[in-house]
Amino acid sequence: MGALPSRSYSAEIVVRIVSLASAVLLAVTGLSAPAQAKAAADTRVDVDVRAGLATVGDVALGVNHAVWDSQLGTPAVTDLLRDAGVSMVRYPGGSYADIYHWKDHTAPGGYVAPDTDFDTFMAGAARTGAEPMIIANYGTGTAQEAADWVRYANVTKGYDATYWTIGNENYGNGHYGSAWEADDHADKSPAEYARTVVAYAEAMKAVDPDIKIGAVLTMPGNWPDGIVGEGDQGTWNQEVLTRAGSVIDFADVHWYPGGATPAEALTKPAHIEDAVRLLREQIDTYAGGRDIGISMTETNVDVGRNTQPGALFLADVYSGLLAQGVFTVHWWNVHNGLDKVSTVAGQTDYNDFGLLSSGNCTPSGDVCQPPLNTPFAPYHALQLMGQFAHPGDQFIGTGSSAGLVSTHAVRRANGDVAVLLINKDPDAAHTVALNYHGFTPAPAAPVVSTFTNGAAGVTTGPAGSADSQTLAPYSISLLTLHPAGAATGPAAPAQPAATVTDRTATISWSATGLKYEVYRQNNGVSELLGETTGTSLTVRNLEPGRRYTVNVLARDAAGRLSKASPPVTFTTGTPATAACTVKFRDTNDWGNGYVGSIDITNNAAAAVNGWTLTFTWPTAWQSVSSGWNATWTQTGRTVRVTSDTALAAGATTNVGFVGAYSGPNVLPAVFTLNGTVCTSA
Repeated sequence: MGALPSRSYSAEIVVRIVSLASAVLLAVTGLSAPAQAKAAADTRVDVDVRAGLATVGDVALGVNHAVWDSQLGTPAVTDLLRDAGVSMVRYPGGSYADIYHWKDHTAPGGYVAPDTDFDTFMAGAARTGAEPMIIANYGTGTAQEAADWVRYANVTKGYDATYWTIGNENYGNGHYGSAWEADDHADKSPAEYARTVVAYAEAMKAVDPDIKIGAVLTMPGNWPDGIVGEGDQGTWNQEVLTRAGSVIDFADVHWYPGGATPAEALTKPAHIEDAVRLLREQIDTYAGGRDIGISMTETNVDVGRNTQPGALFLADVYSGLLAQGVFTVHWWNVHNGLDKVSTVAGQTDYNDFGLLSSGNCTPSGDVCQPPLNTPFAPYHALQLMGQFAHPGDQFIGTGSSAGLVSTHAVRRANGDVAVLLINKDPDAAHTVALNYHGFTPAPAAPVVSTFTNGAAGVTTGPAGSADSQTLAPYSISLLTLHPAGAATGPAAPAQPAATVTDRTATISWSATGLKYEVYRQNNGVSELLGETTGTSLTVRNLEPGRRYTVNVLARDAAGRLSKASPPVTFTTGTPATAACTVKFRDTNDWGNGYVGSIDITNNAAAAVNGWTLTFTWPTAWQSVSSGWNATWTQTGRTVRVTSDTALAAGATTNVGFVGAYSGPNVLPAVFTLNGTVCTSA
């Protein structure tokens, strides 16, 4: 969490779940919500079907299930997970994976509940209708043990288990100073982990070459991302990808972004786009450009885990990660147990990581959870995600004018559009004016599913209109909209490619229609960059060092428009030659800050007598703490570095600073010297 590990493995037990009380299955009613009165909108939301994002896969919605959970695989629990739309279940449970031995169903140093063996887990996954995500024991196991598990699962039993990760949070083995993950290897470096991943992958794929192997990486912006350990040549991610990138199929990350208050925790989903992009850049750089997927197999909040902040966070984070192409997202976890009790937004919160109640009490017995398996608020958010993100749906671009209203949307294969609206304001309702681009909704009132603060479940019925919805405080609403027309357009082009300079980009794609439109995504209202009857378009007058996300849509002879292509994202460069060159380096990182070094070279024929270097932080969570060799000032996100000294022709000077960050540390790409854009080295 933040710059610190999320928890110790011994804390994952929290409490042994020993209650065998009857499961309480919460009946989610289908009551019709009352029609909303027309109110003046205070929030604008844009939904743009021309801005295509990632497509939802078959295993998108996941949860963790652990061998210390006595309810693992029971009909009551598996049916609740099935009803929520869960499509992947992870086993044997977080850090327990690195002490768990599947053959004798033991976890030395931990507790294993009865009837939680692998076959019981697989039976529960089958009843849920979910694929397994299995964690092979890296910390105290062997490659042979993992290969034998694959053989038992897929040869002996015919389970066809596809997804296998090697270990769990193995960067928490003490190499970076914090130790919660079991690791019997004498060498605890990322290089050793990578070498062992290769051995595991070779042994496991020798049994079943069709399985997919995942390696543990760190989420950019979260500890120990950015840190180079003693004796290492690079960060954990760099070392693992460089040495094991050729044998893995996906990168497995966890994300506990923290936040001291519910309001702060609910700002963290804004980090997702930059964090996923940085992780993909690391994969491209260090793994030879291989097509390696990303799984997010643990996430949760620090405050309001069982109440509405946890629910709002779950809906926002699952949607944000899936929209960026993460193929599965998992909540930690199904059951966990009561901890410190508090009141959050008027509701009792048990500080329980679980989706479902463990039915236990505080040691004094003065506070007890609801009956065993009663769903907590995040479970109902997961239900809404199951209604929202279906396999094959394409996420599309959205934008909101209010910081406390988040929005996500998908376009279904049948042309329907589903819009998820999240009101993070605990005190006030917000009336939203919805605007659609490239889509005309049918005039009938939409079906709306809503989960509000303190509610016993999700309510569903007609409400409001396609262009106006009033969101209750601390609520999640899902609108399903039918198109006004049923015209079918041509096939969408495949993902475009981009060839980029500092101010131009040539976009190219495969032929699927007679005419094409190229759009740049822009906060829910795409900008048309150009039209053509060919299969490429050169866009000019772009800004150096700026990130662009582009989609291509095809039109047929009848003028019907296709769905959006998958997006291509690129960043323009800086001039190949300029009057100045700037080299920016992160020379020493400690997880939430670093020492930065900037070399400035005067390429001009004459000296520069006094200079100002200017750059802009890419995110709002980056800043300069102090600087040297010049005068440093920061206004908003803009940094100015000034000096009265002369910089001779051909000369280089160095300035340095201490930088701070509380999210993905996206380094600046563009610098100007006395107003001239420099070449970035």
